[in-house]
Amino acid sequence: MWIKRSVAALLAAVMALPLLAGARPFPADIKRGRMTPGYYPDLTIDGKPRKLSPAARIFNQDNTIEMPASLRGSGMLVYYTEDANGDIKNVWILTAEEAAQDLPAPVK
Repeated sequence: MWIKRSVAALLAAVMALPLLAGARPFPADIKRGRMTPGYYPDLTIDGKPRKLSPAARIFNQDNTIEMPASLRGSGMLVYYTEDANGDIKNVWILTAEEAAQDLPAPVK
């Protein structure tokens, strides 16, 4: 009996995952800009040359990590954070829905 309940609970949790995946959590210190990738570690944000930090992560619209060398295009709307040196620490390539919204309010 407990096996059936456990399987049912697990199945319900798995089926609920797509509903929970709708909104990505962004940190409070994010900035917004238009990014054009260059040769690693270089990139351009809002027309200014920038560098990725050694531990930088780039998240695509599916919130999975993209390798910098695989990025193509220009003027991608992104959220990003900077490290203490001013290098780009994390980048989130925005979905159409996220791009249509203003910057999220800081989490209190």
